[in-house]
Amino acid sequence: MAALRRNFRTVQQHVGRGVTVCAVLKAHAYGHGAVECAHALEAEGADWFGVTTTDEGVALRDAGVRSRILLMTGFWRGDEEEVIRQNLTSTVWEAWQVESLDRAAARLGVPPQPVHLKVDTGMARLGVSRGELESLCGRIKTAARVSLEGVCTHFASSEVLDSQETAQQALQFEDALRTVRVSGLSPVFLANSGAVVARPQSWKNMVRPGILLYGYCLRFQRGGKTAEDVPPLDLAPVLSWKTRVLSLKRVGAGQRLGYGGTYTTKAPSRIAALPVGYADGLNRQLSSRGRVIVRGQYAPIVGLISMDLTLVDVTAVSGVEMGDEVILLGSSGVQSVTALDHARWASTAPYEILCAISKRVPRKYST
Repeated sequence: MAALRRNFRTVQQHVGRGVTVCAVLKAHAYGHGAVECAHALEAEGADWFGVTTTDEGVALRDAGVRSRILLMTGFWRGDEEEVIRQNLTSTVWEAWQVESLDRAAARLGVPPQPVHLKVDTGMARLGVSRGELESLCGRIKTAARVSLEGVCTHFASSEVLDSQETAQQALQFEDALRTVRVSGLSPVFLANSGAVVARPQSWKNMVRPGILLYGYCLRFQRGGKTAEDVPPLDLAPVLSWKTRVLSLKRVGAGQRLGYGGTYTTKAPSRIAALPVGYADGLNRQLSSRGRVIVRGQYAPIVGLISMDLTLVDVTAVSGVEMGDEVILLGSSGVQSVTALDHARWASTAPYEILCAISKRVPRKYST
């Protein structure tokens, strides 16, 4: 929790006090635990949290979280009264969302409900199109119980510094803002984690960092290569993931290991079984590619990772015993294994590595 709070302070200092930081807690706070992270960040002064669904917002409210909560992917039909009762702020991009909130607010007899308008600037995912923007702004303006508080878009390639796509998205967003301003509506926010670090022109008055808060940032690129001229933020990983040695076995040379016998020992070996597998979120693509830390030394994963068990070769690590701590993500002395490492070995992104850690893995929190 100390690292999480420090990361939040680092982001806030980076963007300045004039920019609100909406701390993203979606997907169980990227696998870290949304409720616990919310309480720590509220204590650090966070005024806004971003989640995906109404259910995620309600869970925070049930846990006593008081800060503003933004539903970044809106709400399902039928959720509108719950959105209002729980004081959640929805993102909208279609007329029915505005109309249903308007009617629900009238039924409940509450003041106009703030919404954030999402504009599709080229990602073709969520958001109102440029051609429908003026009409939707007009619908928001005529809704007696809905008020526009913010406008947003989403960059598809914020880490690619010379991306023409991102530059075009920024231009389209500025054009969309002009349409919004003509309607008399002006508050805006824009930046995701990559843009928070390297695109200050996109910050406006609110940013929504996600993975930055948890200590990670994708590598920036320019010209197809890693950009070395972007000063990194002083961030620290918030999460360590550990298990213990469940069983130890000595096997001879030529022994096939695990399902399918995809790995064969080349010499007599000492193999440790760990009580963790893909059901816990350990990516199966780490099979015979990844490594762990045991007694301060690296040990390779060997054979296929199964649902509940993983094998590692501890032949070169002296003194390993049953019950020894094994670090899946984290550090010991100068050795470390990070979500970026897992992502590289599994040909994915650190987001997936962190979010995939299943809820059956116990979380323990320290201040």
